Amino acid sequence: MDPVRIGVIGTGRMGASHCRVYSNLRHAKFVGICDANVELGKDVARRHEVSFFRDVDSLLENVDAVSVCTPTPDHFEIVKRCLDQNIHIMVEKPFTETLEQAKALKDAALKSKVVVQVGHIEKYNPAYMELRKVLEGMDILAMNFNRLSPFQGSNVDVDVILDLMIHDIGLVVDLFDTEPISMDAHGFSVFTDTIDHGLAVIKFAPEILLSLTASRITEQKIRGISVTTKDAYIEADLLQKTIAIHRRTLGDYINQQNSHKYRQESLMERIVVPAVEPLFLELQDFVNCVSENKTPQVTAEDGYNALRFVLLLRDKILESRRNKN
Repeated sequence: MDPVRIGVIGTGRMGASHCRVYSNLRHAKFVGICDANVELGKDVARRHEVSFFRDVDSLLENVDAVSVCTPTPDHFEIVKRCLDQNIHIMVEKPFTETLEQAKALKDAALKSKVVVQVGHIEKYNPAYMELRKVLEGMDILAMNFNRLSPFQGSNVDVDVILDLMIHDIGLVVDLFDTEPISMDAHGFSVFTDTIDHGLAVIKFAPEILLSLTASRITEQKIRGISVTTKDAYIEADLLQKTIAIHRRTLGDYINQQNSHKYRQESLMERIVVPAVEPLFLELQDFVNCVSENKTPQVTAEDGYNALRFVLLLRDKILESRRNKN
């Protein structure tokens, strides 16, 4: 199998991580990078001993696939250019800046033979992957997603809905293949002029209730999912990579003299979660899909649907704030 020639466009925080992983990835040949910041791009290229390309077209002439890790407003033009030149694409979330752009790329991807994968990395989080297995066959009643961060170090280029909540919306899109029957959201600003704290409530048929909280005003970093089912309560920590299942038992312990000793209230199971970096799994999936002509786990359509939900929720927050004023 010939290695996939890979390039990275944009070498900021996320792009630098892509470069690190590609340097050690099976079936990948890391060729070079392109960055509008020439000094930064050349420095990253030197560290990884790859070529630096001053413009996107020069890079595309030398690769089979790219990671697009630029600011979101640049995604549409770069992905479109890659599609026109039959270059496989891994584009970071959110897919595009507007829903119209995402739809145009989604439709173009369906007609194209290239792989278009959107970087919703939490789908590759080992804790989420194991949680999904646990939930198979269970009757979900409610789910709570909490994605909280301190303001220091937060990305303030976009509001907290597009920055943080979109991760959990990507998981909702993965878990539920039907349209919700209702959606509502509220939020407020604290340190910026945009939304810094948001709460969304989504209802799926028949009676499944989801709540999602995204915040960049807390002093503790939390990435958690809790699930209430008919038979169990499940807690997943996506940061610590742990899963605990609390099952209802109400069993009685009887000793050999047939004497009642105590009553057991519940049983807790701890699930083994593999210690694997989500970005490694994500980019390995991308390279494998390119090599084997397979469909990625997060498609252009998934990226479009996640953006669609997120923009709807953001609009509801902005509308509720306007009504207050």
